[in-house]
Parts: sequence; structure tokens; C-alpha cells
Amino acid sequence: MALNLKSQKGEGDVGRTLMICKMLVSDRDDIVVKALSWALRELSKRYPQEVYEFVESHKNYLAGRVIREVNRKILTGRKN
Repeated sequence: MALNLKSQKGEGDVGRTLMICKMLVSDRDDIVVKALSWALRELSKRYPQEVYEFVESHKNYLAGRVIREVNRKILTGRKN
């Protein structure tokens, strides 16, 4: 999402990013899961608390991969 990419002059639009992510929490299409994970990880660079709260409040619906990758990014700063 260009909303969150520094290279695209994105400053991190928490509201819009999380609104879009919320629409996709139950989608299990592999490319959607990857995109959701990427968007949340990118946003977490600037807003880790908001992303953590989003993941926690939707953990019953999010794909395990999203939860794992995003939480790891918040805790360690790395995807893997």
C-alpha cells in the first residue's frame, strides 16, 4: 500500500489501512493473505501498538501466517 511506503511518500495512514485490512481478515486466498501480512507489517514500522491491537482483536479470523509474521515483525523488527 502506497499509504505506508516511505518511498511513495506515504506517512502511514492507520485508519484507512486498518479499514481495508478489516475487510480482508477472513479471506484465505494466498495472495490476499500475503498482501494483508505485508500491509500490516509495513504499518507496524510506524504504528506497532495499533497494529498489535488490530491483530489481537481479529486473531480468531486472521490466517495464522498473518498473525505469526506480523507479531514477529513487531517483536523483532524482522519478518522471519
